[in-house]
Amino acid sequence: MGRKLLFDKAHIEGIRYYDVYRANGGYGSAEKALKSMSPDQVLDEVKKSGLRGRGGAGFPTGMKWSFIAKPEGVPRYLVCNADESEPGTFKDRYLMEFLPHLLIEGLLISSYTLGCNSCYIYIRGEYAWIPDILEEAIADAKKNGWLGKNIQGTGFDLEIYVQRGAGAYICGEETALIESLEGKRGNPRIKPPFPAVKGLWDCPTVVNNVETLATVVPILRIGGEEYAKYGTGKSTGTKLISACGNINKPGVYEIEMNISVEEFIYSDEYCGGIANGKRLKACIPGGSSVPILPANLLLKTAKGEPRMMTYESLADGGFATGTMLGSGGFIVLDEDQCIVKNTLTFARFYHHESCGQCSPCREGTGWMKRVLLNIENGKGKMSDIDLLWDIQRKIEGNTICPLGDAAAWPVAAAIRHFRDEFEWHVLHPEEATKRNYGLAHYADPLEIAAPAAV
Repeated sequence: MGRKLLFDKAHIEGIRYYDVYRANGGYGSAEKALKSMSPDQVLDEVKKSGLRGRGGAGFPTGMKWSFIAKPEGVPRYLVCNADESEPGTFKDRYLMEFLPHLLIEGLLISSYTLGCNSCYIYIRGEYAWIPDILEEAIADAKKNGWLGKNIQGTGFDLEIYVQRGAGAYICGEETALIESLEGKRGNPRIKPPFPAVKGLWDCPTVVNNVETLATVVPILRIGGEEYAKYGTGKSTGTKLISACGNINKPGVYEIEMNISVEEFIYSDEYCGGIANGKRLKACIPGGSSVPILPANLLLKTAKGEPRMMTYESLADGGFATGTMLGSGGFIVLDEDQCIVKNTLTFARFYHHESCGQCSPCREGTGWMKRVLLNIENGKGKMSDIDLLWDIQRKIEGNTICPLGDAAAWPVAAAIRHFRDEFEWHVLHPEEATKRNYGLAHYADPLEIAAPAAV
């Protein structure tokens, strides 16, 4: 049984309420930080832990916090990015819905460390019921002296505000989120300046994901060095994975980052294998924007080594034979799923969610959607596959924010690994409307080249 740090008390009835949370050690880390540690000491523990951002980018959290500017007389802000809009990802929803005080405690510790007296939770509009849960938890924390003025007699002040978004995927990008929070259209800003220097209302700002900020609590509880013993290498600690698709046990799992992808998919402790006795065809392991991998590259790297549930192992081989852990939105596809249709679904999503600010993304996502629609509907040409490749190549790296990359990568990976399925759609248009291509060779063992004799 894997060790738990965030979900260790999730099974306790009523844990979302203050009295139960407090009775089970809640706010103990905050008390330790505020009463016996300086902000620099807390920052040092976060750095020692090796915690990386859990929203998708995986940037070291302690390093990010150390970048915040500290001009005299200028307020600083902490923004919690709860705009969980990446298709396949739903871990932050679970934390906010069932463990709201864990998040609030994490926000309190983080705000103290950064010198922020105002903190904002920006939550996606579709999570319509969760702001009420958060507001109730914030009110209870304030009533018990954990928010407001002179928290627990320490002289530190903090107010937390919940701001609902309007359902725009682009507002998951930190500068677009800041624009929306200021009451403007959610368009990403050109960087530099970075939010750490000029963010919310032109003041130094740190934007972190829900899971990242909640993880600060167990780091303070057990210590940064102890936390770093969980996981492996630079993938320290535990990670929440949103498992969905054609598996027997979809849900949110907290894993220690030292297990293999094969164990995560097939063990009864986690996904419980492929549903309905089918075979694994492909997987998108980090949310819709990361490259899809066929089964034979998912379970083992191109070198023939077991693929692990870590940032480094999933990225092994680069985009040629690897992918990314991303936000942990683990989407499993069985042998009956159509890669062309799946890629079209993602392309349609990114076209709809593009803010339209950058021409390559605004125009290119629409072209990819239309070309994929033609292929899926039996009207495609062989040249369309190369056209798709050319379009995604001209989008990637040519936009202000990563949405262009997020739209391009799924198309590139689908063509890179499943080109024969695209060609089959073009060559057999009538048959493609009646059945899927199937498993084909995507689960066949890889041929690993023997090392050259010395």
